[in-house]
Amino acid sequence: MATIEAPTRGRTSTAERVTDRLGGWSSPVTSYYLIAGVTTLLLLLGLVMVLSSSTISSIRQTGSPYAVFLEQAQFALIGLPIMLVAARLPVRFYRRAAWPGLIMAFGLQLLIFTPLAVGKNGNKSWVAIPGLGQTFQPSEFVKVALVVWLAAVLAAKRPLLNDPRHVLVPGVLVAVAALGLVLYGRDLGSVLIMIALVAGALYVAGVPMWMFSIAGGAAALGVGILTVTSANRMARLLAFLRIGEVDTQAEGFQTLHGLWGLGTGGISGVGLGASREKWLYLPEAHNDFIFAIIGEELGLLGTLLVLILFAALAVGLTRVIARHPDPFVKIATGAAAAWILTQSLVNIGVVIGVLPVIGVPLPLLSAGGSALITTMAVLGMVLAFARDEPGAADALGARRGSLRRSLSVVARRGRRG
Repeated sequence: MATIEAPTRGRTSTAERVTDRLGGWSSPVTSYYLIAGVTTLLLLLGLVMVLSSSTISSIRQTGSPYAVFLEQAQFALIGLPIMLVAARLPVRFYRRAAWPGLIMAFGLQLLIFTPLAVGKNGNKSWVAIPGLGQTFQPSEFVKVALVVWLAAVLAAKRPLLNDPRHVLVPGVLVAVAALGLVLYGRDLGSVLIMIALVAGALYVAGVPMWMFSIAGGAAALGVGILTVTSANRMARLLAFLRIGEVDTQAEGFQTLHGLWGLGTGGISGVGLGASREKWLYLPEAHNDFIFAIIGEELGLLGTLLVLILFAALAVGLTRVIARHPDPFVKIATGAAAAWILTQSLVNIGVVIGVLPVIGVPLPLLSAGGSALITTMAVLGMVLAFARDEPGAADALGARRGSLRRSLSVVARRGRRG
């Protein structure tokens, strides 16, 4: 006997239609909207928190409570069109730009050997821009160049990556050269993030795990040597390990006040703008330790919001890797994800006291022009990859067409009214 199936109308079909309109999990544009939305929220939250955390130090340095915020807003306005343009460029542009971009980034990094080099906090990794009174950090541009270049090289050599020689030349050797140039400026924090970036690219490319074991051991040995040969780094490490007496007015000062800020915030925080630690107690409150000010002013809820946003960003980046068929896109997105997410975890780990103090900013949240612009640029590139997912371009075009039709209907009704 034939059976008659019940109609599929009702709550289920309505839920499916709503999910489809919102860009459901199976939608080809979910990655695009997820990455774009999280980036926007983190950027806006960062601007608010830079304004809140920098007012006192800004008054001390410039006489105006808004100087640091206005500078950060200026960098955000510079980065926004760069990100939007990067999001519209085709994948073939990035593949063709791999070698020119790497050469330009190396050229910028070589400026630290010139009189334009500027030292800050023991690192000589900034370069002055003549006539503008501004500095930039060339290592941030090296990160972007390595993301694209490693993706191009490893994608082209993917069938040969079981042979160590094809992994080593030219990929690992060029990456080591880049690390060496950055290390010359004594910026170990950036070097650690670049190691994670290279590891992310190699992992997504499919390099065998036994090679990772050897490379990981070599990297750990190198970092250990660099640590024990630096009095400043050893002091911070010993303070972190609680070996000997920790001077709370020196090596342990920043970590202690960061934890005090987090502890003071409680569940909901002391209120936006009401931080006590930003009154020149916590060094780099608007930069490397901005997460402590978020915890103090917005409480546990504010810190959980930051963690949720970075987790959502990780989901979006992982979707691009999983769904895009192009190995170049997969590797570049993997490298970018390793960079941004590792830097986020390291920064937060330092603030909550589970890692020794390492000077890396919190992506999109900390003050700093070079880091903000390059992070926005690389996320714009990933948005271009998300737009290139199978079916994404058609879905985005259809939604834009639907929006234009809706606006035209509203306009006609307005004219009739």
